Formats: sequence, C-alpha cells, structure tokens
Amino acid sequence: MKLFFYGGAGGVSGANYVLEIGAERIMVDCGLFQGRRYAAPENFIPFPYEPKDIHAVLITHAHIDHIGRLPKLVAEGFRGKVYSTPPTKAFAHELLTDSQDILSREAAACGAASFCAPEHLERLMAQWETVPYHKRVSLNGTNATFFDAGHILGSAFVKVEAEGKSVVFSGDLGNSPAPLIKEREPLAAADYCLIESTYGDRVHEPRGRVMDQLEDVVEDVVRREGTLLVPAFSLERTQALLYHLQNLMASRRIPEMPVFLDSPLAIRLTESYLRFRDDLDDETRAFVDAGNTLFDFPMLKRTETHEESLAIWKTPSPKIVIAGAGMSHGGRIVNHEKHYLPDPRTVLLLVSFQAEGSLGRRLAEGAAEVVIGDERVPVKATVRYLPAYSAHADQLQLISWLRPARFALKRVFTVQGEPDSMQVLAEKIRDELAVQATIPKAGEVVEL
Repeated sequence: MKLFFYGGAGGVSGANYVLEIGAERIMVDCGLFQGRRYAAPENFIPFPYEPKDIHAVLITHAHIDHIGRLPKLVAEGFRGKVYSTPPTKAFAHELLTDSQDILSREAAACGAASFCAPEHLERLMAQWETVPYHKRVSLNGTNATFFDAGHILGSAFVKVEAEGKSVVFSGDLGNSPAPLIKEREPLAAADYCLIESTYGDRVHEPRGRVMDQLEDVVEDVVRREGTLLVPAFSLERTQALLYHLQNLMASRRIPEMPVFLDSPLAIRLTESYLRFRDDLDDETRAFVDAGNTLFDFPMLKRTETHEESLAIWKTPSPKIVIAGAGMSHGGRIVNHEKHYLPDPRTVLLLVSFQAEGSLGRRLAEGAAEVVIGDERVPVKATVRYLPAYSAHADQLQLISWLRPARFALKRVFTVQGEPDSMQVLAEKIRDELAVQATIPKAGEVVEL
C-alpha cells in the first residue's frame, strides 16, 4: 500500500491524498489551493496523476479547500464514484455552484480554462453517492467508513482498511462541543493517521464563554452606535452566529437591532441545514421542538440582491452585518470592509482561521491600511478576534483525539496546517504519545 501526498502537505489548503492498493487508487479529498487568492495559480495546472486512473474519491466535508477541484477531476477524465455523507453532498453542490463565477475569473487571470462549468458539476453530482456514518463502503476489497468529525454538519473522518492495514484521514476535526452539531467521535485503533494541524501549535479559549464574548462585542458596538461587521464562512460559522444572536436577543442579553445576512450562498446553506434535522445536536433539536424556528427571528434581514446589499449602508446603526467570505477573499464582505473600515465606530469581528496572505490575515495582524481591489483603505475600525468560534480542534483536542489509538498507531502524519503548526503538533505527538510523527512534503510517497 502506498500513500501519495498531493495537497494538504506543507500547507493548509488543497487537501488531496491517494492510496494505491494493488491496482486500485482511492483518493481522499480534492480541494482548492487557497491563500492570497480564492484560487491559487497551482489549481490551474494539470494534476500530477491521471484522473481516469482514480477509482473512487472519499470526501471528508464540503469546504472548498477539500472539494474545490472535484469538477476539474471530472473534467479531466475521472469516471469513478464520489462518496460522502448526505449533508456533504448537498452543501458541496451549493458551494461549487456558487464558486463558478469566481473560479472562471481566477482561471482567466491565470490564462487557463475554467474547470467548474455547469456540465462538469452536473456530471460530478451524477457520480456522487451518499452513505451514512458507520456504514461500510466496499471498494473492490478496500473498505471505507465515515465517522462524525464534529467540524461542520456532515463532516467526517474516514477510515480506510485494506491489505490488513488501516489508515485514518482526519479531514478537519471540530472544536467540540460546537453549536448546532454533534460532537466529534473518538478515534479507535488505526495503523496510520493523517491529522489536520490548523491549530496544532495553540489552545483555544474555553468555548463555553463564546456567547458571553459575543455579547460583550455587541454591547461595545451599541455604545459606539457603530456597525458590527463579521466576515464569516457561509457554512457552519454563519449558522452558529445566527443561533447565538437569536438566543441573545430572545433572552434580552443584547438589545434588538438589525442583523443582515448578506450572502445568497449563506442563505441557501442555512435553509439546507433544516433538511438535516436528525444530524443536529440534542440541544438544537430540543430548541426546535419547543416551538422555536431555527435561524429566523424578527430582526434578521436576508439580503439576496446586490441592491439590497448596498441598501444596508443606509440603515442607521447600531447594526450587525454577516457576509462572506470568512477570510475576505471576495464576496460581499469586501465591499462592506471598503465602506466601513475607515470608520472608527466599526468593529470588525473575525471568527474564522485567516490563511497566510489573505486580506483577513492582514487585518488580524493589525494592518493600518489594506488594499481592496485597486483602492487603499485606511483601517480605523477596531478588529476583534474570537478564536473560540473556530470550527477546528486545538492542540489539546487533537492530542486527546489521537490518544485512545496511541498503542496501535505506527505513524502519524501532520497535514493541513502552516509549517510551525505542523512541526509543533508532530513534536507533541512524539513527546506525549510516543508515536512516530512526521511532516510530509507535497509530492511525497510513503510505503505503508
């Protein structure tokens, strides 16, 4: 059995791994490389393998850095099956559809053809099958099983078993307990494990205080008579924020004020959440069973059109604006940032990981001025960061997740993180669990 690291090794994004098992090639994730741009130039070069030689693809969850190149895989000859949980397929369809325009523009900027045309998506969805958690998928003698990763709705870590060996791909592991979704499942025995390391070098604040922290931020905005501007990923972070704001207003912990959900994609994904009630956690189902309507409260305004988005600026403050994208790569948030960052009454609240090179990262690091489009924008707003909203497990949680399997594990590979995070986590695994841990390089091949 050979393991190929084609993406997610040496960096945060572009997760893409292939297991060669005899004549079979099983892929796990096929994500978009991201950073300074929504789609980095390397997305538009040929794959380092023949897509037609891949027999099946297993998808851990629906974030673009794990699914974004699936249409390219199909466009270039992949004809096998894609497998994931039901929510992942539903969300992936929405996210990839929404990405078509920006991927087309990014491709043109690189002098390449777009790989996310409607016909590619249609073909991809026809090849995509869904399986529930814990149901084993048989792939010509290789077995794969999805377990709840607690990262976003439908997220999974995947255990692949073949030739008497087992390999676990963590995908992204959740910062449990999280609003709305169930906690991640523990890792049982495995021979090898690829573990994400986004926060492998740090520890989050306790998540139990996150609503108190959000309350403090909103109260600060009210005192300023300003605008709370929140760049948020359309999937998971947006729904968690809406759930908390709904509860804070209902309990009168914060005053009522307009809350704008300014993202057509986030609006569609929020509605999709309601299709998967059985995947929500007990607290959320009890909230709904008590007669509450999830993600719907009097002060929530959904802005679908560009004109409605611009009209937000005319609404008196205080107000809250939630818009994508989470790292300010694009989307409507950049228009709001251009408009509101020069205003000292504004609070910019970061609730997501900010990749190196992104506009969000520069704002998080305290830039006094940023470039948005071709315009220099002074930053007079207050920038706040609530890491407890992160959907990723921190170092303590990652080690805790691995711990039950430590006596069976032969080797752990730290992936999907910045170099320092991967290095620190690998050292922790070696020191605390006495398990061999290495940091693979892009293009590396390992015999298991």
